[in-house]
Amino acid sequence: MKLPPLKALPVFEAVARLNSFSKAADELSISQSAVSHQIKQLESYLGESLFIRTGRYLSLTEEGQQYQEAISSALMQIERASERLLGHETSRLRLSVFSSFAVRWLVPRLPELRRQYPQLELSLEMTGENPRLSDRVADCFITIKQSSPAFAYDLLYTERLFPVCSQAFWQRICREQQLDPAVDALSLEQLASYPLLSTYSIYDRSAGDWEAWYAVTDRALPAEQPVQHFSHMLLALEAARFDQGIALTNDYMLNPEHDAEDFVRLPCHSLITGDTFYFAWKLTRRHESSIQRLRHWLVQQAIENGLRPS
Repeated sequence: MKLPPLKALPVFEAVARLNSFSKAADELSISQSAVSHQIKQLESYLGESLFIRTGRYLSLTEEGQQYQEAISSALMQIERASERLLGHETSRLRLSVFSSFAVRWLVPRLPELRRQYPQLELSLEMTGENPRLSDRVADCFITIKQSSPAFAYDLLYTERLFPVCSQAFWQRICREQQLDPAVDALSLEQLASYPLLSTYSIYDRSAGDWEAWYAVTDRALPAEQPVQHFSHMLLALEAARFDQGIALTNDYMLNPEHDAEDFVRLPCHSLITGDTFYFAWKLTRRHESSIQRLRHWLVQQAIENGLRPS
């Protein structure tokens, strides 16, 4: 087995992570010249430059970035394998999760996770878009793409959008349209005179969420219908809470326990968006008990709260 200079690998990982020779030297309690020597030795062995040095600024080359990804993951696996044999396996996990999913669904349930697994220390790494699956980002992920064959995926939720409004706004609709909420559905013609709250960033189109919702019935969004735009579903939902119109939301954004007094789900159809949420973890880490505990808990919570079938 031909291996690179092993002493140089933790040094390379520290320099690449901290983007500094001096900070890496401080972290490793060695001199800066020793750090420089180890990096030169590694670059000489590989026959590649790993860093670009421009005055006081340091950055990874393309080859350095690729090497950092592999080396960081390998060093973490060695550390965890050693901890398991020593009986010191860590219970700290970083979970990368969408901000809306975290705020509206996960955070309110964390006390139950702590009650069931008090030894598990969970750190949330919030993201506004689909995360890159990498140990450098987090230990496990909630993602809408099965983008890497190196990861395993467990289904949590298949997204559907449905219209909601505040209790007061719904009473106004029923009064003006002479609806009996116990038996009557709201027609598209009746809906047309009320302001819609659109999360346009979902589809990167003007009112794209409502356009797609109307298209389910082979109808077009009326050109004269008033639409208020928001960049995030959280904002549209808050506007709906304060009687400003009708928003499209999904199951994890509404908490039946805490939101029943504020919101009414309108008697209308739903839109399946095509986004499917998964809990993802690296196959090489499938035996880590902390990941499996979090996986089991998330799946059970998703089943119990109606996000996925049992």
